[in-house]
Amino acid sequence: MKYTHYYIIGCLWALLMLLPSPSGVAHAQKRKVMNRPYIDQRMFHYGFLAGMHLQDIELEQNGMIDEANGSQWFAETPNYEPGFSVGILGEFFMTKHLALRIIPTMHFGTKNVHFRNEKNGDKLYQTIKSTYITIPVDVKFSAERFNNYRPYFMAGVTPALDLTVKKQKQYLLRNADVYLEAGFGCDFYLPFFKFIPEVKFMYGLTNVINKNRSDITDETQLIFTQSVNKAKSKMIVFTFYFE
Repeated sequence: MKYTHYYIIGCLWALLMLLPSPSGVAHAQKRKVMNRPYIDQRMFHYGFLAGMHLQDIELEQNGMIDEANGSQWFAETPNYEPGFSVGILGEFFMTKHLALRIIPTMHFGTKNVHFRNEKNGDKLYQTIKSTYITIPVDVKFSAERFNNYRPYFMAGVTPALDLTVKKQKQYLLRNADVYLEAGFGCDFYLPFFKFIPEVKFMYGLTNVINKNRSDITDETQLIFTQSVNKAKSKMIVFTFYFE
């Protein structure tokens, strides 16, 4: 439910991009001078990206009760801190409407986890900082170009490596993950470059909770890991590409 409003906004944006403007309806046959008309037909073209993202972690909890003191901890991520993303884009021509993209990217961000003890109402907090290196491999499905814009959808797979895993915390996350991703955007052809806003949704496929907590010296802290069966990472990424 936490992502509902983002999905609604995303769907509305997609519809707006795919629908013609009122002036376009009135002058359906009117064409403008096309900027950079052959850029998409090159076998390979490249650019760079900058943007922001939101991270989440989906926890499957088992309600375990600590036999020593009767505590029962539950965790959630009630809010998000925006992160920053930068990277480079390489795009390979496949057909008129299909392209293969490889996008090495770094994501700098955090996940805030709140813990609540159902027995006495105690609360604890953990901030999980992350620096992800990802290498998305996507297929881009583009519509027909009209004048100087061209909407598209994309889907792909993204291996990811977290460089800032920290121990001695309530949760210890694995540093490797794989995401499925899907999104949409629009190519805007400007006189000197191509500008591409995009929104994509990423869902982690692996269980990122590390159950091997040999790093913990206080055994009472094990209850946090033992109370969770698995955890899946999620991200929403808002990106601006420049080619």
